[in-house]
Amino acid sequence: MKKTILIITAALLLSVSARAQTIGYIDEVKTLGYIAGQGMACGAAKFRTFEMLARAILITKAPSNKMQAKAMYAYNNAKADGYFAKQADGFFECDDINERFNNQPIYQATLYADGSLKMPDGKIFTPRKPYDATLLYQDRNDRLNAQKIYDRGKKAKVGKVTVQNDTADTKAETVYGKPPAPSEAAIRHIRRQ
Repeated sequence: MKKTILIITAALLLSVSARAQTIGYIDEVKTLGYIAGQGMACGAAKFRTFEMLARAILITKAPSNKMQAKAMYAYNNAKADGYFAKQADGFFECDDINERFNNQPIYQATLYADGSLKMPDGKIFTPRKPYDATLLYQDRNDRLNAQKIYDRGKKAKVGKVTVQNDTADTKAETVYGKPPAPSEAAIRHIRRQ
């Protein structure tokens, strides 16, 4: 009986530990994404190096492909949030942000060709599957692309929304460039590919 309780307790502790590591991993990725978004918005000089190292951390520390996909989504969302927040506040304190951004300890990390990382504190992380780390660095202009998306969002036209509840038959009308109203026969199967 005692052995069974010990085995169940050990299994529970291991599952809680794995869940805590997963939550910690996603939180770390979100933080990296938000910092990347602010650095990108402020035009930090070391943004591309930060982006390369942040993506290496994301890939190398991922416990599974599924978790890596979730982390990439979380990273990109946090990066967009950081970018748009900095846009919305009119680039307030960008000089201070750039100074802090360019002097982070992450730049002391070493990224090896197989994707292994040696962190500034001396810890070494090896990826589940070795990958070509040179593919993480792409010469692209993320800030220009993000600015185009931001500007496009400001130009979006808001359609007319009318809701009437005064009569016996409730009527709700929504107009956004007048999309065609779907008929009952037109609604079939939704497939995900």
